[in-house]
Amino acid sequence: MIAARLLPCLVGGLICAVLSAGLPPNAKAQAPLFDLMEKTIPQLQAALSNGTVTSKDLVTAYLARIEAYDQRGPALNAISVVNNKALDEAVALDAERRAGGARGLLHGIPIIVKDNYETAGMQTAGGSLSMAGWVPPDDAALVKKLRDAGAIIIAKSNMQEFARGITTVGSLFGATRNPYALDRNPGGSSGGTGAAIAANFAAVGMGTDSCGSIRIPSSFNSLVGLRGTQGLASRSGIIPLSNTVDFGGPIGRTVTDIAIVLDAIVGYDPMDAQTAASLTHIPRSYTDSLQLDGLRRARIGLLTDLFALDPADTEVANTVRLAVAEMKRLGAEVVEVTIPDLKQHMNDGTVQNIDFKFDLNAYLARRPSAPVHTLEEVLASGKYHKMIESVLRNAQGYDARETGDYLQHWRMRDILREAILKVMADNSLDALAYPSIRRKPSLIGEAQEGNNCRLSSNSGLPAIAVPGGFTSDGFPVGVELLGRPWSEPQLIKFGYAYEQGTNHRRSPSSTPSLGRR
Repeated sequence: MIAARLLPCLVGGLICAVLSAGLPPNAKAQAPLFDLMEKTIPQLQAALSNGTVTSKDLVTAYLARIEAYDQRGPALNAISVVNNKALDEAVALDAERRAGGARGLLHGIPIIVKDNYETAGMQTAGGSLSMAGWVPPDDAALVKKLRDAGAIIIAKSNMQEFARGITTVGSLFGATRNPYALDRNPGGSSGGTGAAIAANFAAVGMGTDSCGSIRIPSSFNSLVGLRGTQGLASRSGIIPLSNTVDFGGPIGRTVTDIAIVLDAIVGYDPMDAQTAASLTHIPRSYTDSLQLDGLRRARIGLLTDLFALDPADTEVANTVRLAVAEMKRLGAEVVEVTIPDLKQHMNDGTVQNIDFKFDLNAYLARRPSAPVHTLEEVLASGKYHKMIESVLRNAQGYDARETGDYLQHWRMRDILREAILKVMADNSLDALAYPSIRRKPSLIGEAQEGNNCRLSSNSGLPAIAVPGGFTSDGFPVGVELLGRPWSEPQLIKFGYAYEQGTNHRRSPSSTPSLGRR
């Protein structure tokens, strides 16, 4: 069985005392002496199965870390709202486990989801003051799938307001801090999820990626993040940036955890026609791809076009080159490749910028209980961060969507996809490798440069970001692998073999085990 294969190492480590000050009233129960730092989902599931810990214990312990480190301690400011019913849900799932066993590997596992996922009973605001206080009546499709699998939504995470950027700033909460460097941004737009999972606030998290918003926070926080083939997972119930490129997916500390979450969330949703294309492309289990020798005889193309485009890109480029050399040591064949006119085809966000107004307005029109109903109302309210004012006003300025200019830029996406697949075919490549982002995290309040997001986003092709090491001054660096359509199992295989062969992931020193404070 999958569960048996993934649960070889039982969890001991009874070293972590947990704080409860400031938690919801029903969180004051005695917490276990259990060290949950850096624990994988299979390790947590093993501890739950053998009675070392309960789901209630896990929720209490994770809430204690949120209390200690999100508003106090380093004040990461990664969490937008905590689920006040999480402990009750955990108690119910513990009872279900005792009565009939676990539903699967996510049973009783605490998860954090980004603030643009609809969550029944919890505020969903997209990081914006204009949406503050809105509690949708239903869960987003992916949230429902996670709950059905037994996961506990312990909290929602902060995000770049309306996902319009890659740093994580919003009018509702201010700025989120990077736990590896508290004066730096954590990436975005899913930076709250990235910072929270890096700081061990939950087992795993959910982000969305319209242009790097899963992969950049993963890179900046020594995490794993996967953007799947467009259509692999439902967008229903997610506040949209652009329905042509939006993707909801996992951010975790290990490739194993990413594979487990994918098993729960992918597949056809009648409410999202785009997912119909996934029907014949989903494996029995993504965990079948967790193979230690997964890089043996793989052909990896080092895409030199996306490395050092500026002198400031050099340190990250060198770190990723070393990462690809490590892949070669682990059995891969590596060849350097280029794609003609790549910059011309890739560096264009016109379609996404035009989509935003029309997709957001359509979404809000179907939510009569929301506090605003159009982008125009958001602007009129003044309840948005000034950092994103120009992009909001630019989007509002479009009077129509499918203009000649829009369709011309849409065609550029097709050209990009064809060019990528051609270079892979010409060189018999299994994946392309490059930095998720070419620069280290910028100081909070400054623009973030170096984004390579559009190779995957604009082509609709899948990509996984895995920890590729650290710069000399301690900043995490992610290496990204992009594959052919529906090649997620292969990317997971490569990412797992690389992760296990290098063990680059390390937790930030700013948020240690509470027992070691």
